[in-house]
Amino acid sequence: MAWTDIHCHGGGGHAFGGTVEGTLAALAAHRSHGTGRVVASLVSAPLAETARAAAVIREAMAADAGLLGIHLEGPFLAPSRKGAHDPSALALPTREAVMGLLEACDGTLRQITMAPELPGAIEAIGILVDHGVVVAVGHTECGAGEARAAFDAGATLITHGFNAMAPITGRDPGPLGAALDDPRVAIEVIADGIHVAPSNIATLFRAAPGRIVLVTDAMAAAASSPGRYSLGGLDVDVTVDGRAVLAGTQTLAGSTLTLDRAVDVCIAAGVPRDEAEAAVTTTPEWVLDL
Repeated sequence: MAWTDIHCHGGGGHAFGGTVEGTLAALAAHRSHGTGRVVASLVSAPLAETARAAAVIREAMAADAGLLGIHLEGPFLAPSRKGAHDPSALALPTREAVMGLLEACDGTLRQITMAPELPGAIEAIGILVDHGVVVAVGHTECGAGEARAAFDAGATLITHGFNAMAPITGRDPGPLGAALDDPRVAIEVIADGIHVAPSNIATLFRAAPGRIVLVTDAMAAAASSPGRYSLGGLDVDVTVDGRAVLAGTQTLAGSTLTLDRAVDVCIAAGVPRDEAEAAVTTTPEWVLDL
């Protein structure tokens, strides 16, 4: 069964949406590590740039069926949890903005990450779901109550659990805790041993059996070499140990992960092999309704 990565920005030295040739090369780089299908992720950007990148990915999709569509990680994100996103590209999820993104992607939009506490977000979730888009809660300051409202509105995914969100606490389980308690919701995890402690990865698998999706959140440096790269116009430095950070900071900027290594990290953490492999096969298929 084909491995599927629903959150991946690039690899092999190329970012998805840069050029058609680079997009196909990035897909090939992940395919060499066992990934058969990818949802191409784009970071927050002005609408014109998103439309340009979407057109590139649409052309690449015609050349390779392994590209399943586009994941927009933004621009409807909480500024305080923006991570490696350009703050000037963030926006509020007004109806006009949502319809603009749908038009820009022209049928290729498969998935979107958004912060449900933003004004207009709940209505936006309904519009996106009605257009067949998987909505993920992420890059958010929301508490459990706001996350539950998003799930009731149709959101069915958490973007990279534990990262870019409020933590689980005794008084508020936060978005991740709300997702753990809701069988409708799947949870992405970046299992590179950097973003999430391996013991916490194993805990997620035990707490939400059949609902964990391994993703790479990989940027261009995956299956490539250390050095300086660009992610959404921001400089990213990749060290020899594979850690990708915004230049001059310790802020993680995607990863250099491939799905084969993600599966290995999970197994080493004590996750049974069949459960780890389900997290790159049947569970992402369930999320995308393939």
